[in-house]
Amino acid sequence: MTVQWADGTTSYYSIAYLRRMSPSAEARELREQMARNPLTVLPASGHAGAAGPLTALDAQFVGNYAIRITFSDGHNTGIYSWTYLRQIDPAAPQPSSHSGPQPIVPEDSPRTAQADPGAPPVDRRRPPVPE
Repeated sequence: MTVQWADGTTSYYSIAYLRRMSPSAEARELREQMARNPLTVLPASGHAGAAGPLTALDAQFVGNYAIRITFSDGHNTGIYSWTYLRQIDPAAPQPSSHSGPQPIVPEDSPRTAQADPGAPPVDRRRPPVPE
């Protein structure tokens, strides 16, 4: 997913990265558990019948402050505010402390990601709200 911000910067997020960084309560709790115990057992990913790579099936605006993404593994409970997306920008310098969201598993994809060719087109008529 690509976001072009009002200040002229552009952020690139792989679909897998967005899924790992989901702001849902379930994913946030898992990240907290892993921060306390690196040997935390990860839950099985996906839902019965899921095949192929993880993709974004749908994305909907939530008011003018966020976006909700439906993933091919069935996850759709995370609401990604524009502020949260800025905080988790993979290319942005990260603070040295471990405060803030941490990925469920280490990010091993390139720092800039290309849009998923199977993803639906992004509606660019409603730009993100600046911070």
